[in-house]
Amino acid sequence: MPQLNPNPWFLIMLTSWMIFSLIIQPKLSSFTPTNSPSNKASITTKTSPWHWPWT
Repeated sequence: MPQLNPNPWFLIMLTSWMIFSLIIQPKLSSFTPTNSPSNKASITTKTSPWHWPWT
């Protein structure tokens, strides 16, 4: 079974994780969300219970 041989695939996996860890992840972490939830005012709404006709 060639898929159990880690020789060619281990280097590919290691390279992809290094690219993700060193290049892509810092770029994604530097983005800031434009609509942060802390700036929104919390609105509380009054809810009424539902009266089921069979109870």
